[in-house]
Amino acid sequence: MSCPVCLQQATLPVETNCGHLFCGPCIIAYWRYGSWLGAISCPICRQTITLLFPLFGEENQQPEAVQVLQYVLDYNRRFSGQPRSIMERIMDLPTLLRHAFREMFSVGGLFWMFRIRIVLCLIGALLYLASPLDFIPEALFGILGFLDDFFVIFLLLIYISIMYREVVTQRLTR
Repeated sequence: MSCPVCLQQATLPVETNCGHLFCGPCIIAYWRYGSWLGAISCPICRQTITLLFPLFGEENQQPEAVQVLQYVLDYNRRFSGQPRSIMERIMDLPTLLRHAFREMFSVGGLFWMFRIRIVLCLIGALLYLASPLDFIPEALFGILGFLDDFFVIFLLLIYISIMYREVVTQRLTR
């Protein structure tokens, strides 16, 4: 929970899409005083930051918290729609899926339609894995058949993270 920019305990913590934690004021200052017109690179891993997840509650009504939250929403509105390479999508998987599943099972939760889409995708993937119509059956090809099933699950996880990114960006435009 320490910020690598100021080397202090993270105040108003914000997590990037690559999974690194910073103080809200530090990462906003890094953006505002750096490349204001473009998305910033993570100070730790140099991946392009396209989403910032505030980890402090929206019920926090301190003036500094409200201002940081406004800057985070502004940043996400500007840069969350940028084109992403497949490698960047893969690197975003752990952070986006962790936040998606935490939000899915929270009281506020995501939209019920998003939940239904995920459940339908999971059911479809499980039916594919259990069906005898497998592209490369494990019984005949061993590890190659397993890799085929692993690829289906991997694509499902990428699809879930893409759906969650869309939900986050749509929530910001309201």
